[in-house]
Amino acid sequence: LLYSDTEVASPYNTYQNVGLPPGPIASPGTASLMAVLHPAHTNYLYFVADRNGKNYYATNYADHLALVDQVR
Repeated sequence: LLYSDTEVASPYNTYQNVGLPPGPIASPGTASLMAVLHPAHTNYLYFVADRNGKNYYATNYADHLALVDQVR
């Protein structure tokens, strides 16, 4: 993103316009659509990612908070 990008006159420029843009700002990929159609069956309710992008999952809030502390 360049500073000049923030000056573009567009309804999608959220630097100049308050609120959400008038239409979609992204489209889901095939993997996202397939995940919605065929979700994994787990008991996980929470997740956190570390700085390397590895995800950790928890089934309760206390475990989630412990994972958050672990990845900091």
